[in-house]
Amino acid sequence: MKLILLTALCVLVCAKHEEYIGWKSYYVRPVSKADFKIFRAMIERYELDILRHPISGREGIILVKPEHQAGFKQEAAAAGISVKIHRENVKQELDFDDMRIKRHNRECFARNGGRKLPYESYQQIEAINNYTDYIGATYPKVAKVVDAAKSFEGRPIKYIKISTTNFENHRKPVIFIDGGIHAREWIAPPSVTYAIKKLVEDVTQKDLLDRFDWILLPVVNPDGYKFTFTKSRFWRKTRSKGQSTITQICPGVDGNRNYDFRFGTVGSNHYACSDVYCGSQAFSEVETRVVRDILQENLSRVALYVTMHSFASVILYPWAHDGSRSHNIFDLHSVGVEMASAIHKKSLPNFPKYIVGNSALVLNYLASGTSIDYAHSIGINLTYAFELPGISEDLEGFNLSPDYIEQVVRETWAGIVVGARKAGDLFIK
Repeated sequence: MKLILLTALCVLVCAKHEEYIGWKSYYVRPVSKADFKIFRAMIERYELDILRHPISGREGIILVKPEHQAGFKQEAAAAGISVKIHRENVKQELDFDDMRIKRHNRECFARNGGRKLPYESYQQIEAINNYTDYIGATYPKVAKVVDAAKSFEGRPIKYIKISTTNFENHRKPVIFIDGGIHAREWIAPPSVTYAIKKLVEDVTQKDLLDRFDWILLPVVNPDGYKFTFTKSRFWRKTRSKGQSTITQICPGVDGNRNYDFRFGTVGSNHYACSDVYCGSQAFSEVETRVVRDILQENLSRVALYVTMHSFASVILYPWAHDGSRSHNIFDLHSVGVEMASAIHKKSLPNFPKYIVGNSALVLNYLASGTSIDYAHSIGINLTYAFELPGISEDLEGFNLSPDYIEQVVRETWAGIVVGARKAGDLFIK
């Protein structure tokens, strides 16, 4: 009987990531502008899945399907673009991650009985929603949970409003942080829930409550996030269907191409099966409409908007669609640098140092319909995308080890603290 159970368990674990059998991940390092141009052309030709964009002086990490590996390596070599193996067997590494995460979850639950959200493992959407509800119920004087909408598959999209004055003091600037619009970027939601913890449960910077109201949305895309835990680890989009016949076969939209600013012009795709499919129209997704409505409702008071992503260790600001300078370039860059400096002071030696700059210029990649460009276009002066650390560089596993989650959220919080204070100073002016 034990043998049967063990065999069944092995079958379940091994079957989970079958779609990635034969896949490999590679480091890739374009150097010149010509290299980056060639690399961009290869993305669509070889269906490259970019997990970490290559930037000047730092290699990227890409996933390549079995049928494209030979052609990709041959063309890269012919162009003189450096390519080397990151992971030889992606499925095997994902299986290892699953076992590691399950072990961490069991140990965390044994220690705290599931009452709070630990930062020792990656958490599924149910645990995150339970945590936000716990915060709202336990600290009703400062925290209010908002069930903003239902996702396409019917999951709640929840955010928390944190305020000592019930959002009634309209002189207080608002700080808005979201995460999890790209489903597979698992390190993003913990960075937002940790901010909730530091503002409500473990308050060590009281001025952040005295000076600001906060809106924190841990998982913008709950359907896609859930799907990465149960079905397809590298799923990026939402899970919506019905925009066209083909979306029944290729569901979902890249939420960070779905905002109504230069929608569908560059760095996105109108083909539904693409990972950067922008949708049939701007704000076609309920998930992006929730973010839009938060921004619009608080537009006169939002001093800082941050959206959490991974993986790259960069802080990006507008304009992502064309690389041009914002009217607010000086403040955008100086505040970004101060946030990065605060993170660096708390970071580990083996973590890359954050790079700060214009999204299009840092990534050598144009993207339209992004949330930072949209928020900036409607009048929010300080808008940033944090690309957090998030890929394992060690010998086992693919995801950043759960052992590093607390380190990442702590250092990210240090950056947010500095960013909020600087945004408050500029907002008063």
